[in-house]
Order: sequence, then structure tokens, then C-alpha cells
Amino acid sequence: MNRRAVLTAAGAAGITGLSGCLSDIGGGGGGTVTYGVVSPISGNYSSLGPFQRHGAELAIKHLQEDDDFDFEIEGVYGDTETGPSTATQAASQLVEQDGADFIMGAISSRAALALNSFAQENEVIYNPGAAAIPITGESCNEYVFRSETNTAQIAEGCAEWTLSNLGTNVWFHIADYTYGQSVLREWRSRMKASDNDFNEVGVTRAEFGAQNYESYISQIQESDADVLVVGSTGGDFVRFGRQAASAGLGEEIDIITTTASFQSLRAGLGEAGYGIYSGTRYNAKLTTGWNEQFVDAYTSDYPDDGAPGNFARVGYDSIRMTAEGIKEAGSTDPTEVKDALAGLETNSVLGDNMYRECDQQAMNPVWVGRNVEPDSGEIADVELIEKFTGEDAIPSCESTNCSL
Repeated sequence: MNRRAVLTAAGAAGITGLSGCLSDIGGGGGGTVTYGVVSPISGNYSSLGPFQRHGAELAIKHLQEDDDFDFEIEGVYGDTETGPSTATQAASQLVEQDGADFIMGAISSRAALALNSFAQENEVIYNPGAAAIPITGESCNEYVFRSETNTAQIAEGCAEWTLSNLGTNVWFHIADYTYGQSVLREWRSRMKASDNDFNEVGVTRAEFGAQNYESYISQIQESDADVLVVGSTGGDFVRFGRQAASAGLGEEIDIITTTASFQSLRAGLGEAGYGIYSGTRYNAKLTTGWNEQFVDAYTSDYPDDGAPGNFARVGYDSIRMTAEGIKEAGSTDPTEVKDALAGLETNSVLGDNMYRECDQQAMNPVWVGRNVEPDSGEIADVELIEKFTGEDAIPSCESTNCSL
């Protein structure tokens, strides 16, 4: 019995009923998996969280209907409210009161890093929905398996392409927290190592949640930059992108970012998003892996969402890929599943995949894309320009600073 199991059993049955629960914990094939999904339904990323939750709900529904899996699965849900403390509180409630053995969620990297520690302390498997490097880098642990494409994978594929195709005089603008800092570090290091004549013109750092970007945009416009690399997402990027478009920034300097292809950001940007380049993690038009089945089911179950985006894809793949590890282990006990899941070859929405053994990061392909004016409506379409395979996009194990 580990601490997580004791707390779960005590919460579900009360101390007097604990002895009756012992035989059911870690009961192997045919047991029950309770998956806790903690997404930002309120707070700064509340426009993104429902998509992640819907993807996770759909994965659980498909597993319930799939006879290839001999365990029962149910979902329980909480709200991270974006912050680290609220994320761990939500996860703690799902583990201790609802009996969750597995946790998926968060979009904020700060919240995800807090949940990394929570997972290790409570011996539950955690699938992060955030992209910052440390999650499967220096802050990795044996209970964390990430289906989200991380910042280094985007940089590995897109930084060199940017220098070769958009320009070598580069300005960086980031939201100054874990995710934005990861973008700056990873893109800068790869550009410095390039054979191209990279010139860092300048860097601006905006406070997380900033509202006014006029001074930053003026600095960039007055510089000699050919290209602007932006490291932000959610409301931070929508506000920056709208203000940049109003100032005519994209007409003078090419803009590439790590998140502009996200459906929710394209919706928030409207016409202001046209012409922006982006490292692209997912596109609903792909014919890879489970994608066509996933898109058909998602648009049927959540018609108001439109075609699924990356956040829905991550929610879906996180749970479906982890379920393959449960089946392989023949156990619903996370301490056994983690050993079976690391390095297990499986499928995904993005095609053949695995959680790489050395850091438990999914080996996702990435694309360079560009937001283009649609044939109808206002929300930009994404034109995929170049693909980088999972093997080409993922950094070497030695460079991750992950020790498992």
C-alpha cells in the first residue's frame, strides 16, 4: 500500500471500511481506472481548458466502448483555475475523495510543474497538458508521461527553418514566465548553433497577463529585425497579436510563434492572425493515426467547438496512449503501469508513437505552418508548409537534463 492508495481508500470508504477496500487496490486486469482531468475552466486559460476536457472525455467514452480493454474507466473532473496551488488542490480532491489513479491536465506550465511533484508524491500517473521543457526535462519523474508537444520539439524543427526562410535578424518577444522563457532559451540556442548568420537584435519580456503591448511593439518596429519570434499563448498572445496587427507590425516584419495555429487563438485573433507563421503541433485535416476517427467523433459530440484543435488532441491522446500501458501491464496500479508504459510502441492521433523511455515525452511530429485567409468566415486556416518527423523533432536524451 502506498500513500496515495491509503488516502484514496480512506476517502472512498472511511477508515472503518478501509480493510474492505484493500483487495481492490492495484487489482490488475479487469479493475477500474479513475482518471482525474484537471483543466483551466476559469482563469487566464479558461478559453482553452474546455477543449482539453472535451478531448479527455471523448477518450474515456471510446475506452468504455472498446472491448480490447478489459478494465472499466470513469472520469472525474476539476478546475486548475490556471494557478499551481489551485491545480494541486483540484488534483488532491480527485485523488483523495474520488479515488483517481491517473491525472491529466493543466495548460499553464507553472500549474503542470506543480502537478509533476504532486504525481510523484502521491504515486499517480500524470499526463501534462503544458509544453515547457522542464516538465519532461530537469523536473521529470517516473510518473509523468506527456503527450503534449514540448517547446524543444517545436524549436528543433522550426528555428533553423525560420533563419533559412524568414530572416537572420531576430527579435524575441515572450510572456515572462516558464513557458515564454522556454521558448526564448530553446529557439535562441538552436539559432546560435545554426550555420546561418544569426543576429539577435533584441528581446522584450511582458508580464504574464499583460494588457498593453504598445511600448514593446514600438521597440520592435524601430529595430532592424527581419523576423519576430513570439513565446506566448492564450490571452497573452491574442492581445499581443491584435495590437501588433493594428500597428502594422506584421506588414514590416515576419512573425512566427509557437501557438498561433491553435484553433482558439485563431478564433481570438480573427483577421489579425492572417500571415502569422507558427510551429504547428496538430491539424484536424491530418490523415495520421487515430485522427480521422477522432475528428469525426469530436465534431459529432461537441458541434459547438468546431473541428478539434491541439488542446483536444492532447486530452484525447494522453488518455488513449496511457490506456495502452494499462493494458500492457495487465494492472490498474500506476506503480506497475509506469514501468510498462515507458518506451511502449503504440498509436496516436499523430500516428505511430511512444512515450520515449529516457524522458517519457511523446515523439510527436511537428510542422511549420502559416495562418492564411479562409475561403469563408473570418477565422484563419492553417497552411502546412514543412513537416519534421518525431525522430527529427525530438532533442537527444542527453540534452534533456532528465534523470530517470
